[in-house]
Amino acid sequence: MDQFLWVVVPYLCLATFVVGHFWRYRYDKFGWTTRSSQLYEDRLLRLGSPLFHFGMLGVVGGHIIGLLVPRSWTEAVGIGDHAYHYIAVGGGLLAGVATVVGLVILIYRRRTVGPVFRATTRMDKVMYAFLALVIVLGMWNTVAGSIFTLGGEYNYRDGVSVWYRSFLAFDPDASLMAEAPFGFQAHALVAFGLFALWPFTRLVHVFSAPVGYLTRPYIVYRSRDDVGSAHRPRRGWDEPVGR
Repeated sequence: MDQFLWVVVPYLCLATFVVGHFWRYRYDKFGWTTRSSQLYEDRLLRLGSPLFHFGMLGVVGGHIIGLLVPRSWTEAVGIGDHAYHYIAVGGGLLAGVATVVGLVILIYRRRTVGPVFRATTRMDKVMYAFLALVIVLGMWNTVAGSIFTLGGEYNYRDGVSVWYRSFLAFDPDASLMAEAPFGFQAHALVAFGLFALWPFTRLVHVFSAPVGYLTRPYIVYRSRDDVGSAHRPRRGWDEPVGR
């Protein structure tokens, strides 16, 4: 069972993530969109969207550092376990709270604003459920594992992080995740489920950064002011000349 949960399932989800994006881009380019609903309502969107997206940037950055950077590297630059712990908990809680508050606002908006709710697809609802569960489990692991240390102290950098790096190296050690607390296991499985759903939801817009805007030429607008011109342009409602 350990091999199935921590070797087979993750690689199936990863394969679905990669192949699904290729299929979506190949056969559904016009559907590769955020399905923006800003035209329907923008007051709540202006509040919830920045909180969620900037919070997610912090969450993703924290995961990259926590999962991909070995303990020996941080110790080599003078960051000990206690300093790393305080930085991780402080930054993780700040980013997590911003993400949760932003997500709550966005879900409230999508549920209470009629046109936005009617534009919500079934896949959107599934995506929001997985996304909310991943974030809540991640917050729980931060609070319970780093502050309350329920069930004894567990350092994920010696277990989950090592497993994740071995997974990316295509040599996963399933025993490392099998020994992790249930909260970390649930968080990882739901996250892999979200990655499997990713290509079939609006989350594909993450890979559509408007990089072209940086090199796009300027658009020149010319004034229609008739100052200095002897001929005044005829307006649409003016009577034609000669009638």
